[in-house]
Amino acid sequence: MTMFDEARRAAQGVDINAPFAGVPFLVKDMLSSVAGVPTSRGNHHWAKVPAGGDSEIVRRWKKAGLVIVGKTNTPEFGLTPYTVHDAFGPTRNPWDTERTPGGSSGGSAAAVAARMVPLASASDGGGSIRIPASACGLFGLKPTRGRTPTGPYIGDAWSGFVVEHALTRSVRDSAALLDLVQGADVGAPHYLPYNAGSFLQASGQPPGRLRIAVSATPMLGGRVEPEILEAFNDARSLLEELGHEVVEAAPLLDAEAFSMSFLIVLAAEIRVDMEEAARAAGVAIRVEDFDVPTLGMGLLGQAFSASELAAAMRYLKLAARGVAAFFETHDILMTPVLSRMPPLIGALQPRAAERTIIRAFSRVGAGWLFKKMGIGKRIAAETFAFLPWTPVFNVTGQPAMSVPLFWSENGLPIGVHFVGRFADENTLFRLAGQLEIARPWKDRRPSLLLPRG
Repeated sequence: MTMFDEARRAAQGVDINAPFAGVPFLVKDMLSSVAGVPTSRGNHHWAKVPAGGDSEIVRRWKKAGLVIVGKTNTPEFGLTPYTVHDAFGPTRNPWDTERTPGGSSGGSAAAVAARMVPLASASDGGGSIRIPASACGLFGLKPTRGRTPTGPYIGDAWSGFVVEHALTRSVRDSAALLDLVQGADVGAPHYLPYNAGSFLQASGQPPGRLRIAVSATPMLGGRVEPEILEAFNDARSLLEELGHEVVEAAPLLDAEAFSMSFLIVLAAEIRVDMEEAARAAGVAIRVEDFDVPTLGMGLLGQAFSASELAAAMRYLKLAARGVAAFFETHDILMTPVLSRMPPLIGALQPRAAERTIIRAFSRVGAGWLFKKMGIGKRIAAETFAFLPWTPVFNVTGQPAMSVPLFWSENGLPIGVHFVGRFADENTLFRLAGQLEIARPWKDRRPSLLLPRG
């Protein structure tokens, strides 16, 4: 979605002394509302409803001098780790246009990787900043829960799992932007003390000798591909060369219990998203109005009881305490971002038979049968086998980042995942700055941008 006329008008009024004065910026079409422009959330109902005002984070982006030139593609309600929308089609990875750029911030990632803009907004509820950062060779930091504002039109996205920030090509840009947008807004359900220092300054400071736990064992199950392990081992060696204390360790989780609990919460949230979209359009929920993955998750949202939802939240909060205890003795945890390379477009989508079943069950509201058949359990296992680390730290609320340290033999980027203590983005930025100097990535460009000859 382009907003060029609005951008031209905004550019004329930009404060030339603002840190990002005149820099073109794209907004993920999910949570951030821009006055007068629909926030589609990947859904055609919401695509017809202009926003009544700017979100607080949008106001802060504008104050920083950024000029919003458009909105980026996203899967419906940010549900999937790939970016395909029935109405708008797939977003392609600039490094290999047959592959997904990841999701749900895949549109933003593809735009930044393709050099359309130097940075773009992103949100992360299960890895949606870090996944596309890894797939597209970008730097992607998910801030601590409560670090950036979510209001005033959203109270607490996905029960507090979601946080907004940006995808960038440099550590510096991410840190500088976070300095300018951090801080709670009025009525925020999560509050962090304002960072007294500067994230930008931190990104240029040495991190000192850190105690870094490393593990390539999937926390939520699955198998890791050789190329991912090669990138992980290369990053481990780099950390040791830089003088850090590297130890093999990771928090312990019950993968099945965590995955199912996360799925229950997500299913409930997606069902409410569907109901709100239909209500905004003044119609009943209809099968033809939603993408198949949304329909499937919405079926599960109908099937789980209120007590199952409460039990899932209790489990996740207790599990988060156990993970936090791990960081009492470790400064950083390093893992892969994904268990395998970005798949071909369509590879992660429901199969034809599943699409038929999901649509049929949705027409008769048979969520209970969908649940009884164990389809939800299989969906959870398959999804979390692809991203067996990132969702854990949406539940705990800890800051985490994907750093583009490795490229495969075929020229595809592979990000490495670093997790910090709650509210300690400074340590992550210091480490990221050190890694960027040791293994610079800014001059790497997708082949489609290179001169032909």
